Amino acid sequence: MSRCLSETDMQCISNLVREHSAIVVESKKEYLVLARLEPIVKEEGFTSIADLICYVRRTPFGPLHRRIVEAMTTNETSFFRDLTPFEALRDEVLPELIKKRKDRKSVNIWCGASSSGQEPYSIALVIRELFSELDSWTINFIATDISSEMLHRCSEGKYSQLEVNRGLPVQLLLKYFSKNGRCWYVKDQLRNMIEFKEMNLAGPWLPFPKLDIVFLRNVLIYFDRETKQRILTKIREHMSGDGYLFLGGTETTLMLDQAFARVPVGRTACYRLRPVLENSGHVIS
Repeated sequence: MSRCLSETDMQCISNLVREHSAIVVESKKEYLVLARLEPIVKEEGFTSIADLICYVRRTPFGPLHRRIVEAMTTNETSFFRDLTPFEALRDEVLPELIKKRKDRKSVNIWCGASSSGQEPYSIALVIRELFSELDSWTINFIATDISSEMLHRCSEGKYSQLEVNRGLPVQLLLKYFSKNGRCWYVKDQLRNMIEFKEMNLAGPWLPFPKLDIVFLRNVLIYFDRETKQRILTKIREHMSGDGYLFLGGTETTLMLDQAFARVPVGRTACYRLRPVLENSGHVIS
């Protein structure tokens, strides 16, 4: 199989992905395109990637096009990735929200671009393992992704030995997962905490409740400036005034949305909405 793409074929894939997900696939990412498309070529019986792209070009958008988009928008993940956001959740964010929400006894959480589910399950593990007082609360926990294949994986809660070895402490593995053959399955007590739904960040959004915690990590880096601004505007509209937004370590709201302020939390930082002057709508900087 050819290990290179023509400029025209690369542009075709880039345009397809951008049109249907708003994600930018740069020309220098040819190696990624090749790696993601080769399995589709083999499974669908095409002779080459060029043959696959030729078919895509001359047919209307359909299941195969969608599969290509999903393949190109699936990102690497692991349990408790980067660790410090989960420490912040454990040490500061959840304790503060428990105090503030003690009357209504509910917390609303959204994990965007959840990929194969390790991030939302890591959040659920922190809650289930360390905050037993929340057992009697209403936890509205929604995780979304553009890929129906990834959402099926999330809902199934099935992970290989290699996947559970990456970041998941063995005591949590044995307590919240059960082994069947070579795979590990998330137990119902954890899986039932999360509602997995399909959502394209660049398309219509779900009718979220006011969100107290938002995890949208290592996602904005794939969008152009205008799309980043639209996504942050949507987050701002859905977040509680005292909510927390976690982005990836290389991501920021700086120069994109002045309504957010970067706030140190433990060994990391998150983003919170700045106060708004009453009756003026102006953000206090």
